[in-house]
Amino acid sequence: VQLQASGGGLVQLGGSLRLSCTASGFSLDSYAIGWFRQAPGKEREAVSCFSRRDGSTYYADSVKGRFTISVDPAKNTVYLQMNSLKPVDTTVYYCAAGVTRFIHIVEEYSYWGQGTQVTVSS
Repeated sequence: VQLQASGGGLVQLGGSLRLSCTASGFSLDSYAIGWFRQAPGKEREAVSCFSRRDGSTYYADSVKGRFTISVDPAKNTVYLQMNSLKPVDTTVYYCAAGVTRFIHIVEEYSYWGQGTQVTVSS
């Protein structure tokens, strides 16, 4: 069981990146899937999450209108399209999957990817 995240990098203020997270060893069909981020010295927070079971979607207020989560079932992959990036978005981003009651709760996710660094320069 593995989640492999990729797509991070260095981008200028206002730029875009697309993060990818591919699951292997299990299907994302029955799981909630999400993107989280953790800045140094801060708690890990939910950025965007999606429930495959009921179609519910969560976006943190700080990313609404700029980030979009999507899933490609054929590739067993979840994406996070990040537009209008800001320096405050700079940190490590993680993808996760789990059987959850509340899709934005970090502790309810069981499977985690390794993280990918996003850096936004001003």
